[in-house]
Amino acid sequence: MEISKKQLARMMDYTLVKPDATREDIEKLCRQAQKHGFGCVAVNSTYVSLAAELLKETEVKVCSTIGFPFGATLPEVKALEARKTVEKGAKEIDMVINLGALKSGDYEAVRRDIEMVVDVKRSFADIIVKVIIETGYLLDKEKVVACEIAKEAGADFVKTSTGLMGGATVEDVQLMRKTVGKDMGVKAAGGIRTLEDALAMIQAGANRIGTSAAVAMIEEFPR
Repeated sequence: MEISKKQLARMMDYTLVKPDATREDIEKLCRQAQKHGFGCVAVNSTYVSLAAELLKETEVKVCSTIGFPFGATLPEVKALEARKTVEKGAKEIDMVINLGALKSGDYEAVRRDIEMVVDVKRSFADIIVKVIIETGYLLDKEKVVACEIAKEAGADFVKTSTGLMGGATVEDVQLMRKTVGKDMGVKAAGGIRTLEDALAMIQAGANRIGTSAAVAMIEEFPR
């Protein structure tokens, strides 16, 4: 697999979603993202305004978490959070699926939950919605169903995990890519700490990498 350093950087969602992240932490995140040419920074919704202001003259996008980290939030609340963060400058949304509904077999509730967030795209152009299915909690058949529902609901990506409750595996990325096909995005996130990890996920079918170790990976890149 041939990929350039610049291409890899553009595939990176440089992530800082720790609950104790400070303003100074976010400022550092944004400086590093601009320096290395990362495609996106991913932050919790409370820091979207700050990140958007810091990155407004750059090509780095701001991604906001929605319903993070458990996904056990009312669909109307997720939709409002998504809309508010887009109004504050987010260009991408990483929403956590309603895991309880999925595990209960209430697929209509799962679909409605995603659709209400995806609906923000009706009012704002070029918004990307990624659906975190939290693979560590799911059987393979449930992962397939979650991916199918996310695709049918109009999401742009499916994403492995929040990183707080298990991480990405090559096998999960392969399954997700097989399920959604070539026209939908697959984001690998959770436990991706090295350049080798990232390249393995891309080889498996991921076209976006979410990691807090993006700087170390890019600095490790040989060319």
